[in-house]
Amino acid sequence: MTTLSKPLLKLGLLTAVSLGLIACEQQSNQVSTASSVPVSSAGDSAISSLAANAACEGVAPEGDLIPERIVAANSTRTEPGLYEGPVWINDSLYFSDFVFSEGFPSRIQKLDASGQMATVLADSGSNGLAVDNDGLLVAGTHKYKSVSRYNVATGERTSVAQTFAGNVFNSPNDIAITADGVIYFTDPAFQRDAAPGGQEKTGVYRVATDGTVTLVDDTISNPNGVTLSPDESVLYVNGGGEQGVLRAYEIVDGVPQAGKDLVTGIHIPDGMAVDCLGNIYLTEHLSRQLRVFTPQGEQIAQAKVDANLTNVAFGGAEGTTLFLTGAGSLWKIELGITGSAY
Repeated sequence: MTTLSKPLLKLGLLTAVSLGLIACEQQSNQVSTASSVPVSSAGDSAISSLAANAACEGVAPEGDLIPERIVAANSTRTEPGLYEGPVWINDSLYFSDFVFSEGFPSRIQKLDASGQMATVLADSGSNGLAVDNDGLLVAGTHKYKSVSRYNVATGERTSVAQTFAGNVFNSPNDIAITADGVIYFTDPAFQRDAAPGGQEKTGVYRVATDGTVTLVDDTISNPNGVTLSPDESVLYVNGGGEQGVLRAYEIVDGVPQAGKDLVTGIHIPDGMAVDCLGNIYLTEHLSRQLRVFTPQGEQIAQAKVDANLTNVAFGGAEGTTLFLTGAGSLWKIELGITGSAY
């Protein structure tokens, strides 16, 4: 994002179209839904004005969106598993591909602009992916119970965050990175059995640029998706299982404040992305559903797919293609707006 954590323009890796992340007013057309329960009031400081001072050229989606399955990306594995952590870099979509057998073996796959699939790293042990300021992949790695950094060209892995309070993490999952390199990640217990050890609670963490790890929140059961508003003034985290929440944390002087539940009644929330207007694209895993919320927590759009859904990211030649990952499947939705590349 322009000073954003997950921008299409970030690092100069993405197409020039992502310049649309730089400015525009929040669209006024909002459609509420009975299944959406916004909690914050419109007067809530930064949470109610995420797009007020930024701007982009684009139109927010509304109503029913129609995903298109990318057949070339259908899994060829014989055992069940999930695609996760999509991130768009240059002209390709990278994502984790793991199975449910012992240790949750995982690899990183790439779908290029021509529709060709290739395995980039055969044994990454990864879930959520992001890209840092050096163009390296940052991954939540359940295999190592840490946040890792990968050089895709060489396969070299280095550790970004290994422990907190003397213990390894449970199974680092989703990731968001600020423009100045601060990393936020969720640590649920979904793949905790991949390796020995873990934390007493599931949590959300912040990794400073000097590597210092601090706890943001340990009150959400199995926190999952994490993302940042376009101006990096608000951190979003979801989790909580069948009665899940979308929680917003105002960031003051680089430090997340106490969280406020923006939306409740979410059924098993999973990964998220934001568009350049600040709208939040949230997946519901077992409901096989994508829901789009304004920064105020009002639902404006939705989409259904035919397999369990895990995560979303913007990409494509124009930066306006929304990619969705799920159970051995990829989908895409063509939109009229750009958004976060992971």
